Amino acid sequence: MASFTPPAPGSNLNNDDLIRHFLCSPQGGMRRSNRTNTLVIVSNHVASIYDDRWVDDVLHYTGMGQVGSQSLGFNQNRTLNESGSNGVCVHLFEVFTAKTYTYIGEVVLTDKPYQEMQFDVEGKDRFVWIFPLRLKSGVLPAIPDDTLKQLVQLKEKRARKLSDAEVEALARRQGQVNVGKRNARVTQHQRSPWVAEHAKRRSKGQCDLCKEAAPFNRKDGAPYLETHHIEWLVHGGADTVENTVALCPNCHRKMHVLDDQADRKLLVARLNVY
Repeated sequence: MASFTPPAPGSNLNNDDLIRHFLCSPQGGMRRSNRTNTLVIVSNHVASIYDDRWVDDVLHYTGMGQVGSQSLGFNQNRTLNESGSNGVCVHLFEVFTAKTYTYIGEVVLTDKPYQEMQFDVEGKDRFVWIFPLRLKSGVLPAIPDDTLKQLVQLKEKRARKLSDAEVEALARRQGQVNVGKRNARVTQHQRSPWVAEHAKRRSKGQCDLCKEAAPFNRKDGAPYLETHHIEWLVHGGADTVENTVALCPNCHRKMHVLDDQADRKLLVARLNVY
């Protein structure tokens, strides 16, 4: 077996570096290496169809298989499922910027895998296996704020290109899972771009509070509105269709300054008639 020392947590590698370090295959989200007795798993937030998310320092990682329902006994799903007893060390990378692999650390299963409904690469409902993973030691490396903000902007841009039906389906699916968050320079909640885009389209270009038209249009012609959680995420609110509205910048600032109970009740009432 080849000698092996993992990178430092927070290190950024390109794909060639990753291959040389772990002696693994050049592609895929789960890469087994017999030479280093490791399994490299990649949570790709830029290009993946999967909905991996951190909740209370546990990564809920989606297994292998892009079409149809996944099998727990399939290929590296089995390796990961049996990693507590097969002697294979599991190493996690996350991708926040295209072609850049950020090493997070060695992870272990913290609970039994469970099934969840997600879309496959063809946009069809299917069951996937979710693996709850926790860092073996240490704490999550902080990711620069700018990196996470650029990722959010990329996802929002992609959301605007989807049809109304696709956005609504993804937004409503989001309500079935816990909102993710991770360490940056401050803790940043990972808001769903589908929920945000759905709220903006549902409003038909009008602020959900003052009912005035959006103050201007984006360069792509879409009305400019900002999304707001009626019950704030920091207060335990959910990132769901039922808790998210589209506001003009003035009303959005008003809600964050005053958080007036009458305005909150009005927004809830208006959501109920959509």
